[in-house]
Amino acid sequence: MSFNGFTHSDFESFQIEGLESRMEAIQKRIQPKFAEISKQVQSDLEILTGNEMHLHIAKHARRTKNPPVDTWMAFSHKKRGYKMLPHFQIGLFDDHVFIWLAFIYELPGKQEMATLFLDHLDDLHKQIPASYMISTDHTKKSASEAVKHANLEKILTRFRDVKKGEFLVGRHLSSHDPILKNGEKFIAAVKETFETVMPIYKLSLTDDK
Repeated sequence: MSFNGFTHSDFESFQIEGLESRMEAIQKRIQPKFAEISKQVQSDLEILTGNEMHLHIAKHARRTKNPPVDTWMAFSHKKRGYKMLPHFQIGLFDDHVFIWLAFIYELPGKQEMATLFLDHLDDLHKQIPASYMISTDHTKKSASEAVKHANLEKILTRFRDVKKGEFLVGRHLSSHDPILKNGEKFIAAVKETFETVMPIYKLSLTDDK
């Protein structure tokens, strides 16, 4: 199959009751689309990062009762995982698609990285478009807000000082956005987003060994 966009049934997957039934819908409707998206995005991401990038599709394997409220694919420069690394995400909640550069709470050296970002706060303000979104918790829709309304210094300070603090930056596309129904336009939007946040990703790896 080729990626021709997302449909209402993809988003409706998150309305299905029960862990097993919802996971079946995610596996059949959404995960094959993730695999197709990766074929069109991964090589571009490798050129942008200068690293080999590996695809990770969320398995939700630790869940035993509550069905997932979102699902995602991620790219990182290590094959065995992504949560402990700066990584790129594409995923869905029930009402939007998110395209993130993600620094989540499992990241080691989180305090040093946040301090580095705070030291380059002026650069980040210049690099992140006002229409982009920032999240402080990748598991909650309510933790996202538009950059133009966000206090970036406060968010990065929380990322540094709070154990569960996170920093994700990128775009939201409403489930009703016509871009989502056009595979070519969506892929272009993903590539544009990743290119826009790439300076932040590269800054985060300044001290990476």
